[in-house]
Amino acid sequence: MQRTLTALRGNSQRLDGGAMFGNAPRALWSRWVDVDELNRIPLACNALLVEEESGQGVRRILLETGIGAFFEPKLAQRYGVVETQHCLLEALSERGLSDADIDIVVLSHLHFDHAGGLLAAWKEGEPPRLLFPNATYLTGFDQWLRAKSPHLRDRASYIPALIELLEASARLQLIEGEYSSLLGNDYRFIRSDGHTPGMLLAEIETDAGPLVYGADLVPATPWVNLPITMGYDRAAELLIDEKTELLSRLQARNGWLFFSHDPQCMVARIVADDRGRFAVTDRLNQPGSLSLAEA
Repeated sequence: MQRTLTALRGNSQRLDGGAMFGNAPRALWSRWVDVDELNRIPLACNALLVEEESGQGVRRILLETGIGAFFEPKLAQRYGVVETQHCLLEALSERGLSDADIDIVVLSHLHFDHAGGLLAAWKEGEPPRLLFPNATYLTGFDQWLRAKSPHLRDRASYIPALIELLEASARLQLIEGEYSSLLGNDYRFIRSDGHTPGMLLAEIETDAGPLVYGADLVPATPWVNLPITMGYDRAAELLIDEKTELLSRLQARNGWLFFSHDPQCMVARIVADDRGRFAVTDRLNQPGSLSLAEA
């Protein structure tokens, strides 16, 4: 089987830097990112397209859909969504594809900045509409339970209409454990509970080592620093422990991390210095085909 990996850019946001960096002071995190007059930092929504060619044809798997453009204008402004069009659909179109060509959509969790792209762009007077009509939607069982009955602390992170549409689609599969029967053993899921219960990080074996979709465990390169967490994380100490385990394993295996929210770096290899501090190298900064073996 021949497998092609492509990094796609979805819609972008600007969110409060203090919220994104938790208890880290602005004097520290402002060295790593630009900040505007409203104290907001730029964030991307990066998706990973996996195309598998075999004797049975091509199977297309999409990891994440980003925030999309489903918010009505007032909420889009509140949450700092930059573009009004659905950028992920445009990125697929540039490759000669549409949402109807996707066979499987994998969602690490169901917060709106990762799953909102499942919905069509907002139009006045029209109800929410589910995209990817031929795809099976995969997410974790425990994350699904959280989305259906969220805590007051993260209730605003979920889209009730999306949850209803997914449930009614009859194309939702919930993952329990490390593997999905639909995807097969080439895809392993790493559970993380520090950001939200039952978040699943997809790991794919490549010729250049394992590649993990970092989701919101390590959303961008600044969060490779172990003590750095987000104010949105439900359990910061647990998240740091989970991040330490993931980065240690990737560093030991010469592995790669795909960043869901980094506007400047899509993928990088994880390394550690002589003091055990993690960093990135072999950065792939632009959307497009990922040639990890050549990096």
